[in-house]
Amino acid sequence: MTSRRSRTAPVLFVLAASLALGPVALAAPPVGGRPAADPAADPDPLVPGVDGGGRAEYPMDTPDQVLPPLQTEGDAAVPEPEEQVDELVEFLPRSAVGAAACTAKTSTYQRQVERLLKLPVDGKQSAADCRAIRAFQVKEKIKPAVGFAGPVTWARAELLAARKSLDPGRRCPVKSYAVACVDLDRQLMWVQKGKKVTYAVVNVRTGRPGYATRAGWHTVYRRHKDHWSSIYDTPMPYAQFFSGGQAFHAVYGQLATPGGSRGCVNLSYANAGKLWGVLRKGDRVYIWGKRPGH
Repeated sequence: MTSRRSRTAPVLFVLAASLALGPVALAAPPVGGRPAADPAADPDPLVPGVDGGGRAEYPMDTPDQVLPPLQTEGDAAVPEPEEQVDELVEFLPRSAVGAAACTAKTSTYQRQVERLLKLPVDGKQSAADCRAIRAFQVKEKIKPAVGFAGPVTWARAELLAARKSLDPGRRCPVKSYAVACVDLDRQLMWVQKGKKVTYAVVNVRTGRPGYATRAGWHTVYRRHKDHWSSIYDTPMPYAQFFSGGQAFHAVYGQLATPGGSRGCVNLSYANAGKLWGVLRKGDRVYIWGKRPGH
């Protein structure tokens, strides 16, 4: 871990944020990048379906700071990931981990996956659904391929569909200037200038309940390649702020997880690096929709 300099100023910022946001905003982030499970609320929570899968070097949920980020100088560069996350590990109900055959469990994303895979859309897992979903997982190298329509399977299917039909609802405004388009419904983003796509569509992760990514028009007002969250002491590489403390930035690990961010628009490390070279200070951002399940 890179050593950090003394942070007297950030402490004052935390106190100010506490007054503005209340104690909930300062709750400790989940360990290992995974949403904290509440057994009382969910007796069979989603967990990585492969032992050791979905791990992250740092917590993956970052704070929704209503106040702009603290101006800092002399900070050391945030670390690059030691290795890229290449494999896609699906999250399964804990009771289904280790299953060798199709799971009969119905997912929160069942209807979306049924629609994307052109299956009968009834929101209920069937033997035929499970076989089709499992075949898709095998083809896309999603592990374990047990037919559960989890967040990873859904995210991959949405991305592939968007590559064929980027914006079927024409939700993102076509302007003469660059617009970073964020679709909360599908958890996707791209950049377009006029009708030309200047940054191809990618998966993102946006705010979870209570920390919604703010919809509407915004402007990239600050960029900090090596930003470090002063509240959670967490790296936010390639941060491009567009609304208070909400920013596009990289995370270490998988994006498609049961929980969302705390307001930021998370991208993979590689995709955030590419976006850094596309957007500029003053570019516009347009966000619409609602994260599924929220």
